[in-house]
Amino acid sequence: MKTDLSTYNNAWYQPGGKLKQLAWYFVNVLFFINPLNPVSKIKISLLKLFGAKVGTGVVIKPGVNIKYPWLLEIGDYTWIGEKVWIDNLTQVTIGKNVCLSQEAMLLCGNHNYKKTTFDLMVGKITIEDGAWIGAKSVVCPGVKVQSHAILIVNSVANKDLNGFGIYQGNPAQFVRKRKIR
Repeated sequence: MKTDLSTYNNAWYQPGGKLKQLAWYFVNVLFFINPLNPVSKIKISLLKLFGAKVGTGVVIKPGVNIKYPWLLEIGDYTWIGEKVWIDNLTQVTIGKNVCLSQEAMLLCGNHNYKKTTFDLMVGKITIEDGAWIGAKSVVCPGVKVQSHAILIVNSVANKDLNGFGIYQGNPAQFVRKRKIR
C-alpha cells in the first residue's frame, strides 16, 4: 500500500462558515501577519469580534498568525511574541501569564500516515497559567502544558508537560524542576 492523496477527504472537518473564514483570512493578513501593525489593542478587539475570548493586559506582537480565533481563549497578561503561529484547527486554551516566544508554533493538526488516505487528525492544546513556550518551539496536537512548565528554545512537545517542569529537545524531555523565587 502507498499513500494516495487523490483519495484525501476532510469533508467532516467544518471549523466555521466559509464567509466567516474568508473574512478572517483578510483580517489576519492585514492586522496580524502584517508586521506593520504593532498595536495589541486593535488585534484584541478584532479577535473578540471573531469570537475569541481574550483577557486583560494581553500583548500580541507583529507577525502573529492565528488560524481560527473563534477556537481561541487567551488569559490575562499573556504575551504572544513575533511570528507566533497558532494553527488552531480545534480549541486552543492559553492561560494567564503565559509567554509564547518568537516563532513558537501551536499545531492542532496532523495527518494519519498509517492510512493511504492521509486523514486529518486534530487535537486540542491547553497551555496552563505561567507556562513559557520558548522561541521556535512546537507544541503538537493534543498536548497539555501544565502550570508554569517551560519548553526550552527550539524544542518539540509531543506529549504533556508536567507543572513546573523544564523540558528540552525533540522530542522534549524533562531536564529539571522550575524554581520561582
